[in-house]
Amino acid sequence: MSTFDPPLPPDSAMPDLRARIDALDARLIALLAERSALIDEAARIKARESLPARIHSRVEEVAANARRLAAEQGLDPDLAERLWRVMMEHFIAQEDRLLSDRGRA
Repeated sequence: MSTFDPPLPPDSAMPDLRARIDALDARLIALLAERSALIDEAARIKARESLPARIHSRVEEVAANARRLAAEQGLDPDLAERLWRVMMEHFIAQEDRLLSDRGRA
């Protein structure tokens, strides 16, 4: 397998497509940042209500929702679930840190 990047033909549509993908990636990152802010808010509520960061039933509900939404959009549900589980683990750890900072982990 070669690591050589072949040059694009002068009339290639790839640069425009790559620009669209990059723009979509920027929107996805903005949505993740928005989700992160909501997780911070959830941690504040959980601290006030003495709830743990990880609520298993909610994790499974979110994973099932990701699978369902993916299937509705024609996306591989397994991919969506794997991505969401990684994301949820990150955000649960974020909540744990915030709860720890408030003296209740």
